[in-house]
Amino acid sequence: MLEDELQQEARALGDPTRHRLFRYIAEASGPVGVAELTDFVALNHNAVRQHLAVLKDAGLVVEEVEQRSRPGRPRLLYRLAPEAAGRWGTPGAYAWLAGLLSDAVRRHLEPRQVGRQEGHRRGAELAGSGESVQLLEGEIERRGFRPTRVERGRKVEFVLGRCPFVDVAGSDPDTVCQLHLGVVEGLAEGLGGLDIEGLMAKDPHRAGCRLTIRRRGALAGARS
Repeated sequence: MLEDELQQEARALGDPTRHRLFRYIAEASGPVGVAELTDFVALNHNAVRQHLAVLKDAGLVVEEVEQRSRPGRPRLLYRLAPEAAGRWGTPGAYAWLAGLLSDAVRRHLEPRQVGRQEGHRRGAELAGSGESVQLLEGEIERRGFRPTRVERGRKVEFVLGRCPFVDVAGSDPDTVCQLHLGVVEGLAEGLGGLDIEGLMAKDPHRAGCRLTIRRRGALAGARS
């Protein structure tokens, strides 16, 4: 299966223009709009959209609709697909993990502490740009966990369909899971309005870990 996916990715990136678009999206600090990409490659809008469709179908980029409060039609935005990270010269999930663990060793911190600081930093960046649960879910998805959301009033449970760090988590689950718990705790603090109730870890090779959060305050028409 992986070989077929890699062949499809290779075919998509075989076109020089698509490769340039892919690299631009992968190296961007955030999601990129079609207008920006059109200016970058100096092609018309429709041509760029066709190239983006090929990259999307190959699983190399993710398409999402802009969340906006101002008038106007939301834009389509593109970012690197989580599961493509680390391939074709792009930064991988393990580089992020290694950076946090190195920081923990250097500063004599527990993995959960350094994860919490990283999560709080990212949450503060995102705060106010959307609904807190959606933003948290977006970050979990961006890291490659394939979350599925289940809501019960103020309580929200995310079932994680994939562990992007399975090779490390398989041999040292406590360190990796505590770091991840710290990250989501920090995200909740930075975003505001959320409390983390717990992370139920499962076998990383089978996935299915469960993260439970709770919205603060009452929801209209909902019972906790």
